[in-house]
Amino acid sequence: MNEVFIVSAVRTPIGRQNGYLRNWSAPELLGTVLDEAVRRIDLDPSIVDDVITGTVYQVGEQGFTLARMGVLAAKFPITIPGVSVNRQCGSSLTAIQLAYGMVASGTMDVVIASGCELLTKYGMFSDLNGTLHTGKPMGNPFGKFYTEKHGIPDQIKAAQMIADTWGITREECHEFAIASHKKAHAATMNGYFKNEILPMKGVDKDGIAIVRDTDETIRPETTQEALFSLKVLPNTKWITAGISSTITDGASAVVLMSGEKVKECKLNPMARVVANAVIGSDPEIMLTGPLYVTPKVLKKAGLSMDEIDIFEINEAFAPIPLAWAKELNADPGKLNVNGGALALGHPVGNSGCRLTVTAVNELMRRKARYALVSLCTGGGMAPATVFERT
Repeated sequence: MNEVFIVSAVRTPIGRQNGYLRNWSAPELLGTVLDEAVRRIDLDPSIVDDVITGTVYQVGEQGFTLARMGVLAAKFPITIPGVSVNRQCGSSLTAIQLAYGMVASGTMDVVIASGCELLTKYGMFSDLNGTLHTGKPMGNPFGKFYTEKHGIPDQIKAAQMIADTWGITREECHEFAIASHKKAHAATMNGYFKNEILPMKGVDKDGIAIVRDTDETIRPETTQEALFSLKVLPNTKWITAGISSTITDGASAVVLMSGEKVKECKLNPMARVVANAVIGSDPEIMLTGPLYVTPKVLKKAGLSMDEIDIFEINEAFAPIPLAWAKELNADPGKLNVNGGALALGHPVGNSGCRLTVTAVNELMRRKARYALVSLCTGGGMAPATVFERT
């Protein structure tokens, strides 16, 4: 098996729902980060073997194989193919894992893994509605095999179930959310995200053209009082929008390359992919996957929890990383060190790649060695990957 390295990593700033990225088309947004990923290392895009893109809501501009549309929107030759993948919120980390497999096996030498999601245009569950061109309903995507055994999927309800099961309080979730915003704000002010973010054109609330190089979602002024004032979401005791990830837009990309190709191109790799794993979990509580895939990927990597320097566990809802840390006795000082999705947003198909871009850059900044990235997903799954700074 070939060793596989990340040689370039970039992301857009995260845009709020109906925020500054709202006028972008999905192919153009993806194409912009594809171009930047190769530009940063002066790589001829014609040597890219494939582009794999994680996208959850594959409808409209995000349908018809967004990866290929992004290639056509980029300054890439038309000979470069693309494929889209959907593992719900784990889609773009899965794109990285699939790219790893192609390079490690020797099937390909250079693959770009990426993520893109414009939730402003294609909101939550936008792929579950509508009818076929015949006028007939598309049907229940879950089917009786899901609903009769596990009930109607409800991630917000699942977040409450996790809090109850692991004995996590509302106050703990508030504290975690406040810390996420403060850490993300500090990272922004200290320039920790500068190397990973591509400044992007957009429009302000009045439609005036602007350029942003920071995430639009961070609220360092968040307080316990403000969070307690929010409306409790349906089917929960105390879950609110304030301890839930925000609806956002964004794209990201990483270039993966074999060790032989790295030498041939005379590049300095950012990180090595150490190990990958994925797991299925209870479809009813559904968001617990990271608790179970973490030991699995650590075993494959031959590492312990203590040897990991940075954990990026997606903050879909505050109870998830809190339950993960409690179950695995994790050092909270290593968890989401620059904030997570509660502050930085969760453009679902993009998030796994975005977490990777942030984790790899933070490893380099700290001169640390190992990072572990994982996300829960709808339907009860979780991918996880361990990276090593090179």
